[in-house]
Amino acid sequence: MDETEYSLGVATPVLRIMDEPKAREFYVDFLGYRIDWEHRFEEDMPLYMQISQGSSVLHLSEHYGDSMPGAALRIEIRNIQAYHKFLSEKKYKYARPGVEQAFGSDEIRITDPFGNRITFYERVAEAGES
Repeated sequence: MDETEYSLGVATPVLRIMDEPKAREFYVDFLGYRIDWEHRFEEDMPLYMQISQGSSVLHLSEHYGDSMPGAALRIEIRNIQAYHKFLSEKKYKYARPGVEQAFGSDEIRITDPFGNRITFYERVAEAGES
């Protein structure tokens, strides 16, 4: 098949969570995501939900087997300094990430309460690039 016959879309990672209030505190209150929708098969069943911020979409799941804690993902961001300021102003008591340089990018690395590692990154233009 010729690759011009198809195109891939954006990936949507599924991250394992084990505590709904902690997940909401971290992803919504701290990182600034919004809840798009939530699903449970019954009221006392595990939560599966979609959150988003800009074009970043994540699925969070309490379902055993949907994903393993300890996943790692990279999310590209525009204006990482503004996002760092936004996070710093939250004064989240469990994390105060800084901006670091690695692999030709500025990065904010943070681990959620369930061991999932998230890196927000902005590529640093090299001399001569625009």
